[in-house]
Amino acid sequence: MEWRVIRLEVRDAFTNMALDEAASEAVRAGESPPTIRFYRWSPSAVSIGFFQELEKEVSLGKCRELGVDWVRRRTGGGAVYHDYNGEITYSVIAPERFFPKDVIKSYEEVCGWIISGLSSLGVSAEFSPINDVLVNGKKVSGNAQTRRQGILLQHGTVLYDVDPRRMFAVLNVPEEKISDKLVSSVEDRVTCLKKSTGASMKEVEDALLKGFTSGKEWGEGAWSKQELERAEELAESKYKTREWNKGRL
Repeated sequence: MEWRVIRLEVRDAFTNMALDEAASEAVRAGESPPTIRFYRWSPSAVSIGFFQELEKEVSLGKCRELGVDWVRRRTGGGAVYHDYNGEITYSVIAPERFFPKDVIKSYEEVCGWIISGLSSLGVSAEFSPINDVLVNGKKVSGNAQTRRQGILLQHGTVLYDVDPRRMFAVLNVPEEKISDKLVSSVEDRVTCLKKSTGASMKEVEDALLKGFTSGKEWGEGAWSKQELERAEELAESKYKTREWNKGRL
């Protein structure tokens, strides 16, 4: 079956999460092909995991001050700051049967596509269970997955640039703790492609496209009218709502 690839788009946090859900519904119904999409977040945003409590994880006042959105994901994991200039995010939406039943093996398969893409930039990366990709022992990609009604959704970040102080400002880290030592500890654990390769964001996207599509039948595609309408509906009725974002699920 041919994969649909949706090239790098820029959308807000609510629409990004709504499109993942709308596409999952469409793929499950057989109305859309399995899909790989690449995107950025504008404005920058924090996403929290499905089981987290928003106000424990996110400094809402600082987000308002900096114009940063917040949204709850359908996947688990921790709070993530998605910087407009700092990352490319991907989503893979396909029938579960395309992937190993073992969750770690399925993470390894999709993360392998990231690793393959980065290799074309001259970057040697490795999979680190459960769901990270490392370069020289430092995290360059974090990933999260959910399986519902026969559909696997995996999405993840590929770090292009990192601003630890801004990241800590919007996550719930007390200001007095945002020390040079804390910033250094992040720089010891996290890396980014701008620094390590000097590549442009477009070059990184092209490399990821190559890695994600290698060995597949695929074509560049677009959202259907139905998916866009459903995503708009989900953004308004779910992802922008206090109930979804603040409720303890």
